[in-house]
Amino acid sequence: MSALKDNVIPGNHGQIFGTNAIEEVDLIEIKASVLKLDGIKDVLLNAEIFPREFTVHTSKMVAISDIENKVKSVGFHAIPKDLFEL
Repeated sequence: MSALKDNVIPGNHGQIFGTNAIEEVDLIEIKASVLKLDGIKDVLLNAEIFPREFTVHTSKMVAISDIENKVKSVGFHAIPKDLFEL
């Protein structure tokens, strides 16, 4: 466990999450839910690929588990992707 793996840190990169939501209306619901968390600056949706993805940018450290729980509260799952692609 490390601060980088357990938290979304502020910066330009953000954290990418995969989700089982398929419809655009579901992705918008996820975005609205995640934006309610303290410290979330922006949520970018990517509906062009499968599985769907969203990127979270923060203004302070936010626990990944908090984001996962917010997404679960609207009936979907959020799986964090690796920090950097190799």
